[in-house]
Amino acid sequence: MPVKGSGVDTIPIRFVDGHMVLDIAESLSTVRCDGSHLWLGGDETVTIERVTRSADGDCYGGHVSFQVGDFLALPEPADADGVVPEIDIEGLDLAGGYLWFTGSHARTRKRVRPDHATEAALTRLAKVSNNANRHIIGRIPVVETPDGPVLAASAPDPANPGRKLSAAALGLRKSTRLTRALRDDPHLGPFLTIPSKDNGLDIEGLAVVGERIYLGLRGPVLRGWAVVIELRLAGSDGPDLLLAPLDDGPYRKHFLDLGGLGVRDMIPYGDDLLVLAGPTMDLDGPVRIHAWRGAVRAETSVVVRGTVIEKIMDVPYGDGVDHAEGITLIPDPGGSGGQALLVVYDSPAPHRRRHRHEIIADVLPLPPAAG
Repeated sequence: MPVKGSGVDTIPIRFVDGHMVLDIAESLSTVRCDGSHLWLGGDETVTIERVTRSADGDCYGGHVSFQVGDFLALPEPADADGVVPEIDIEGLDLAGGYLWFTGSHARTRKRVRPDHATEAALTRLAKVSNNANRHIIGRIPVVETPDGPVLAASAPDPANPGRKLSAAALGLRKSTRLTRALRDDPHLGPFLTIPSKDNGLDIEGLAVVGERIYLGLRGPVLRGWAVVIELRLAGSDGPDLLLAPLDDGPYRKHFLDLGGLGVRDMIPYGDDLLVLAGPTMDLDGPVRIHAWRGAVRAETSVVVRGTVIEKIMDVPYGDGVDHAEGITLIPDPGGSGGQALLVVYDSPAPHRRRHRHEIIADVLPLPPAAG
């Protein structure tokens, strides 16, 4: 059973001892449940992690790491030191035999630290960087093995005998980037060159339902309205996914009244989407979960407000720490037969780091209003 602390049920997630472990534990940005397993992504790596629930249910361990570059040729190669620029994985989902993932698509501005002198601080604040590996929306086949699910470059399609699933992505080439399709958009185009923490474009949520791909934006938030982009695919050209026409263009835009917050994660829940909402700027809170009712039935771009977007709970956050980044539904550890929400945090507080290779996640009860 999860351990209890500060009135919230918690459960540890344990990683193997390795040179990248601290980065993973300190910068988790997304999580998805797959039976007794969790898939996790971090915003400072080029890997996807898998952990497994222990037999007694008291922790997740058995960590396995998968290099995305083993399945897809990343557009940004390794630097002179052999380091591959981060993908900044901000969303994961499971659908159609694939593990889907998205990079943030965000530009970045360097952080100013307390020890930086004025001149150094001004220089860092003036520099905006762009990394092609962040501009990827990909899918990698999942294969079930006796040791748990693993990722593969290709695999038989369990739903269509005789067909194969293959790893592919939008954004492997500049011509297939989503940002290329958005550059003339009247709402989002002006924000493409603005860094993420400055209310620029920043994808942080991913939900895949049938043929629908939903991308939740942490930014921009437009006059208090958060944005969700909806895509369809027109198949692939080798490893390159292609966008299908949708209404009058290759995407739809939905505008959500989240009380001025942006989207930090999304998960399908029947015909609804549960939306983790938090500040778009570099602030601690508030952090909330909303239910977007009937989201997957929308047949056109919609403005989502009133009873259609319902706040169902507040999520804990700290002072400079514990920024909720990912949510997923797991079986209720209390044995009710229902579901609970597992929440992972970036910038974890010290009490979540009891050991170097461990992070403590929260397990929150799902209110009846979520159903």
